[in-house]
Amino acid sequence: MLTHPTLHLLTRLGLTGMAEAFTSLTDNEEVQGLAHAEWLALLLDHEATWRNNRRLALRLRKAKLRHHAVPEDIDYRAPRGLDRRLFDMLLKGDWIKNHENCAIVGPTGVGKSWLGCALGHKACRDNHSVLYTRLPRLFEELDLARGDGRLASRMKSIAAVELLILDDWGLQAIDANARHYLLEILEDRYGRRSTLVTSELPIAKWHELINDPTYADAILDRLLHNAHRLELNGDSMRRPPVLPRP
Repeated sequence: MLTHPTLHLLTRLGLTGMAEAFTSLTDNEEVQGLAHAEWLALLLDHEATWRNNRRLALRLRKAKLRHHAVPEDIDYRAPRGLDRRLFDMLLKGDWIKNHENCAIVGPTGVGKSWLGCALGHKACRDNHSVLYTRLPRLFEELDLARGDGRLASRMKSIAAVELLILDDWGLQAIDANARHYLLEILEDRYGRRSTLVTSELPIAKWHELINDPTYADAILDRLLHNAHRLELNGDSMRRPPVLPRP
């Protein structure tokens, strides 16, 4: 078999996964007896896996998730009131396909951001585009974009993301500009894309936080009308365990 010309051709055609597999399989005695069709199937399988891994890495890089959180590492035993049935349903991702929203609410330290990132990671695996941002930082970025004429372009890119994760909802007061940004973002996304928010504030206090009845009604209607609500409780999981006295 003309190894080098074959590798050169695979590389030139952009079939990197097949080229890597061809190199490893050529020296593998266990596959030497395979038929041509079986060899081809192995090479194609490696190419498909290589491309999928590359796409996933790109989606995760663009998502900018705060935590490297994966569904397999979720601790359902921690005493924080995590509804496993609901969260397993969210992990399946149908709510994203149906353009629904999600709110994760609870006191500090119970893992709201981590769980949101786990859902974001699973969405990336499912070939959805994802963007994570802290809401206070997003407002700062949009103010800067407004100042240098990039606001329309930035808002358009936010509207296109299939899952937008807004962390730390309610961490600071929402001023007039922030109210306008929120309404425009949620209006563009309502019924078209999914938005996930995490907050230490109970949902009942969100209307007061927005500090404008008209804007509050419009924003919360678009955010909560079709939102799955995950309400957590308990002590902070960041606190070190209390050791018994000797």
